[in-house]
Amino acid sequence: MKYIINVIPKKLYKLRERWFSSIHTHRTLMKLYNYPTKFRSFYLFTLIIFSSNMEVSNQSDISDFFLIGLTYAPDIELFIFSLFLSIYFVTIFGNILIILAVSMDYHLHTPMYFFIANLSVADICISTTIIPKMLLNMETHIQSITYTGCLSQVCFVLIFGGLESCLLSVMAYDRYLAIVHPLRYTVIMNPCLCVLLVLLSMFVSTMNALLHSLMLLRLSFCKDQNIFHFFCELVQVIKHSCSDTFINTLLIYTVTSVFAGVPLVGIIFSYIQIVSSILKISSVQGRKKAFSTCGSHLSVVSLFYGTAFGVYMSSAVSDSSLKNIVFSMMYTVVPQMLNPFIYSLRNREMKQAIKYLLFSVVFSSP
Repeated sequence: MKYIINVIPKKLYKLRERWFSSIHTHRTLMKLYNYPTKFRSFYLFTLIIFSSNMEVSNQSDISDFFLIGLTYAPDIELFIFSLFLSIYFVTIFGNILIILAVSMDYHLHTPMYFFIANLSVADICISTTIIPKMLLNMETHIQSITYTGCLSQVCFVLIFGGLESCLLSVMAYDRYLAIVHPLRYTVIMNPCLCVLLVLLSMFVSTMNALLHSLMLLRLSFCKDQNIFHFFCELVQVIKHSCSDTFINTLLIYTVTSVFAGVPLVGIIFSYIQIVSSILKISSVQGRKKAFSTCGSHLSVVSLFYGTAFGVYMSSAVSDSSLKNIVFSMMYTVVPQMLNPFIYSLRNREMKQAIKYLLFSVVFSSP
């Protein structure tokens, strides 16, 4: 037994004292004593890591959270409901048009439009994860969301938000190959590679979301279940925990920095190469054509990363709930609505495909 006690590092002395004050832990250590000597340290260290943030309260006691971020102004509640309902319909309709246009027009069966269609799918999914539940709460005047529903919403927002970030990086790589290496473009960006890049983006974003979601399961929550937001955002949910959230906060800033930083660095590198290659083009018309193919993507990148960066900076600098709501709305609601307009209004081929699609639907209807 003394051997097992000495396995715990001295810097975890307080944690050790709390452990030994528990009868359950004492029994666990007695079981560990029967393990082979070479495995004792590993098992004990694992138990400490996964139990270091556990408190007396149990997370199963929390059955519901309350999303009260949009209850500040009941006088304009009808206006807010109408606004978000309109945004949701425009988002769904616009992105479905993009998907149908790309799938039905063979002129758009290229890697760039394939990635745009997948971006539209991600936009539809992230909007559907957030807005319908918010509209239901406003309509029924019941602001609650279940504990399971809240964690699920956190997970899906991270999945589809991360997928959008990765797809924007993949699209920058696509533009880099098309402009800097035009002769090798069709060979490199073959259909197999395009599918693999989308699947890889989905896998990476899912792993990131599962990591944060599983770490949330370790936390226990306080009596105050009011979340000053319109959806369960990861940072806001962690703030309501009674446990030590150091590991969760550390993960947010480290993993998010890597997860968002790597795609952003890839985008910046791609556009540095693109700009230097475009400047070498002698004709002014050729430069305009090359820049026009990147304008839509740059607009979406600036909107998405600019607002997402604003959310995490504002949450780190100030605790203003209203600012967090506005910034979150700017990267989870507004870009998804504007993306179809950006890619259709600034792209002649996309405009023609959408017009043809709409005319064929109108004139084919009885």
